[in-house]
Amino acid sequence: QKDDDIEEGDLPEHKRPPAPIDFSKIDPGKPESILKLTKKGKTLMMFVTVSGNPTEKETEEITSLWQGSLFNANYDVQRFIVGSNRAIFMLRDGGYAWEIKDFLVSQERCADVTLEGQVYPGKGADNSEKGKNKTKPEKAKKKKDADKKSKSSREDNRATSQREEL
Repeated sequence: QKDDDIEEGDLPEHKRPPAPIDFSKIDPGKPESILKLTKKGKTLMMFVTVSGNPTEKETEEITSLWQGSLFNANYDVQRFIVGSNRAIFMLRDGGYAWEIKDFLVSQERCADVTLEGQVYPGKGADNSEKGKNKTKPEKAKKKKDADKKSKSSREDNRATSQREEL
């Protein structure tokens, strides 16, 4: 090995070889078990929505308490506030994401947790949202909107079809 070679553990995540998956640990009845194993050792982000109508400062305080509780349970979680009632929790090891999600949805002020495209309603969710474990439909809608925008912007960019007399 050369002196200027970088050790495998120091390589950026996208250049490290994936950890081998032990298929004997996969429970075919639980698709989450497959995700847990495939996300192990990889950085993962989850969105958390705070219930009620909190200010950004309230969201900061509430999510800070959650982060502290997770830290005390030895979960390495970074937190970023992205709106008046939303935060991103970034995990260094995505294998723990579902345990952390279970903790968050049990919190009084948690409206929902979005993890890998799945929305899990929290204890603080509206009654209309409870009991629904839904996939976000926004992606399809966003794609349609983007198609409309690109079509209209193409039309705006075209030279006029009729000649204008000067």
